[in-house]
Amino acid sequence: MREKLYRFMSGRNGMDELSRMESWLVLILLLAGVLTRLGIFTVLALILMIHMYFRVFSKNTAKRYEENQRYVNFRYGRTVQWNRAKKHMGQMKTHRFYRCPACKQKVRVPRGHGRIEISCPKCREKFIRRS
Repeated sequence: MREKLYRFMSGRNGMDELSRMESWLVLILLLAGVLTRLGIFTVLALILMIHMYFRVFSKNTAKRYEENQRYVNFRYGRTVQWNRAKKHMGQMKTHRFYRCPACKQKVRVPRGHGRIEISCPKCREKFIRRS
């Protein structure tokens, strides 16, 4: 039986990152449908499950690879944004952030020094702000 499954799946896409995310989303939608008793969640889960199995059993691996790469790049971008936001929030107690009026570069200065002249590291524009 295992050999038949291996032969059937040879040349097919199989589970990738996008398919795993879709399977978790199907599970969440099914649970939401059971808990709220709204049929729309079940219908959405069914549609998403059909799409997931279509991707898993597809033999057009080049197209599925492109889809998966777009998803992975999107997820990476969101992760980078989230990490930057966490870092920024962690530094807000000790620093203030300003934008350079000339080039819009973000400039970080320490808090508690009163009115200071800030020099932009990118364009060397000088401007005065409270720290």
